[in-house]
Parts: sequence; C-alpha cells; structure tokens
Amino acid sequence: LSAVLPREPLLRNGHLLALSSLVNAVLGAVFWVLATRWYDDRTVGLNYATVSAATLLSTIGQLNLADFLVRFVPAAGRHTRSLILTCYAVSIACSVLVSVGFLLLVPVVTPGLGFLLSPLTGLFFVAYTAAYAIFALQDGALTGVRHPGWVAAENVVFAAVKILLLAAAAALTLFTGILVSWAGALIVALLVANVLLMRHAVPRHESRAPRAARPPRMVGYATADYAGSLFRMAAYSLVPLLVLNTLGPEQSAYYSLAWIVGYVPYLLATNMGSSLIVEAADDPRRLAEHFSRVLRHSALLMAAGTVLIVLVAPRLLAFFGPEYARHGTTLLRLLALSALPNLLVSLAVDVARMRRRLRMVVGLQLALCVLVLVLARVLLPALGLAGGGLAWLLALTVLALHLVIRRSRWLPRRPAPAPRTENVPHQEK
Repeated sequence: LSAVLPREPLLRNGHLLALSSLVNAVLGAVFWVLATRWYDDRTVGLNYATVSAATLLSTIGQLNLADFLVRFVPAAGRHTRSLILTCYAVSIACSVLVSVGFLLLVPVVTPGLGFLLSPLTGLFFVAYTAAYAIFALQDGALTGVRHPGWVAAENVVFAAVKILLLAAAAALTLFTGILVSWAGALIVALLVANVLLMRHAVPRHESRAPRAARPPRMVGYATADYAGSLFRMAAYSLVPLLVLNTLGPEQSAYYSLAWIVGYVPYLLATNMGSSLIVEAADDPRRLAEHFSRVLRHSALLMAAGTVLIVLVAPRLLAFFGPEYARHGTTLLRLLALSALPNLLVSLAVDVARMRRRLRMVVGLQLALCVLVLVLARVLLPALGLAGGGLAWLLALTVLALHLVIRRSRWLPRRPAPAPRTENVPHQEK
C-alpha cells in the first residue's frame, strides 16, 4: 500500500482518508447484504430505520466538530488534548438532547419505531447516538494529528467486528442482532482509536509545539461552520424527499441507490480538502500552493473516475437489480459529472475555512442548497429522475463558474519567492 500511495504528505493523507471512506462504504454494503440474508425483511427494515435515525441525529448533535478539529488541532500544540475533550463533551451533550427530543416525537413522527420507547431500549438508543457522534469526532482528531492511516484502520476494525458480531447474533437468533452488532463494533472502535489517540498521537503532537497559543475565536467559527454544514446536509436530505413526493416510492428507491454510488467521488473531494486544511494549518503561507496542488491532482483522478462511472453505470446499478439500471443510469451519469464542479466548490469552502472567511463558508453552502432544491422542484416533474441529477450538475456548475470568475476574491496569492543573493567577489581597492 505504501508503494502505491504518493509520498507527499498533502496527497498521501488525502488518499488514505479517501481509502478509508471507500472501504467503509464497501464493507457497510456487505453488512447489509448479509443482514438481508440472515434476517427477515421486517427486522431489517426496523433495524435499518433505527440505525439511520441514530446516525442522522448524531450528525446533528456533533455540530460539525469533526471538521472543526481538522481545522484547529494541527496548530493547537499543548492545547490539543483539552480541545478534543471539550469537543467530545459538547457533542455528547448535544447528541443526548437531540436523541431524547426525537424519542419524545416518535409517537407522532415515526410510530413504527415505537419499540424504542421502552426505558432500556430508549437508553440504548440515546447512548448509541452519543457514541456515534464521538466516532465521527475521533476521525477528525486523528486527521488533525496527522494519522489518517489510523482512521482507515479504525474504520476497517469497526466494519469487520460489526460483520462478525452480526454472524454471531444471527446464529443465536437474536431479534436485536443488527443493533447489537453495531453497538459492539462501535465500542471496540472507540476504545482502540482513543487509546491510540490519547496515549500516543496527542502527546507526540503536543510535544512538537509546547508553547503554542490557544486558537482564538473558536466558538464563532464553530457556529458559522455548523450553519453552513446544515445547508449542505439539507440539500442531501431534502432532494430524496422531493423525489418521493413527486415521483413516488419506487423512483425514490432508484434515486437513493444511484446517489449512494454517485456520492463516492464527492467523498474524494471532502477527504482531499481535509488534508489541504491540515497541511495549510501547519504553514498558512502555502495555502494557495497546496490548493493548486490538490486541485490539479484530484481533478485528474476525478475525471478518470467520472469517465469510468459513465461507462459502467448500467452494470453498477444492475448489481441491485435490472430495474435500477433501467431507471437510474442517466441519473448516475449526471451525478458523476456533477462531481467535477463539486471538487472546486468543496475545496473553495475548505480554503474559506482555513482563512476564516465564514460568510463565504455559509454563503456557498446556502446557495448550493437553494439552487439544488429549486432546480429539482422544477426539473423532476418534467424529466423524472434525470431531473434530480441535472439539478446537482447545474447548481454546482453555476457555483464553480462563479468561483472561477471571482477567484481573486477568495483565493490568496502565492507569496513571491525570496530574491536571490548573488555572491559577488570582494574587490580590494
């Protein structure tokens, strides 16, 4: 693996993070394929809905602090441990509040999950939601201390233990086997990752800059960054609802699986952006240089990946069934094309995070949300599922063109190289 990955830390770390996301997605799909074979449809449906709800609530409750840690941990020095633990505490508190609020609304919003209202099951659900939020935060912390390889290893451990526990639970015919396997794997991943993080990575990271000052104005930054992330999350979550309401449940299923495949190139942009932030936080003067390097490198990979997805889209979707290939191929191809402008938009948001241009961080993601939802609302009735893919492609292309035209407003200039000093021989008078 080390022979294949780039040697340059900026690109190497981004590749490791992307590999972690890809492995997690593949093994996660294997988990659910096995679950559908070992459990009946009703059990799988209830467990999947429960896990999905907990994952969504943990995403809301962790306040986007995983990205916050990626931004501030690299330069936190002796404040690294306290910064991570503070984020953990805030995230746990918010996740508990959000999950308890959800349980109170279950009878009205999702009565099918009424089994969560028993005291023991409800307590388990709240604890799982808080733990999953920490699971996301520890990835941000490990990335910030420059150990992306541990992120990949931790995700492999989580996925592998989850599958093993699922097999054991199925053999014991446990109705809650799916939830138990997730919870058990989560406990193992949290213990392994945080022992490595707190006992090894953090002390080593703090020793590199023992006199570093605590980063200023972090609360305002975290608030604005979280607001921006909510707009992007809304775009991801509301388009499937528009598809459901406009085209019906079958078309919604075709859209969802095409989106899962088409979203993979988006993850590459996110992971390369995290590596960009970590390296630029260590030397802010090289932000423009790192941005150009990441953009060129990722654009080549993204273009190759886009061509591949466009060519094999029917075969990829046929894995889920012939109906998915028939209805979702054009959608998947449009989503793959939209990943190209998304690369620039995503990296621009990361540059704005690095420069604390918080209005831009919020504004870009708000504009994306509005454009995608408006275009999807207009195009879905006229074009069907293809309208959803076209909405993403057009919205991201408009934003990317805007960023290219106004690049001098948001992209810092490279510092001028230091003037050369020539050694002129001293001449005696």
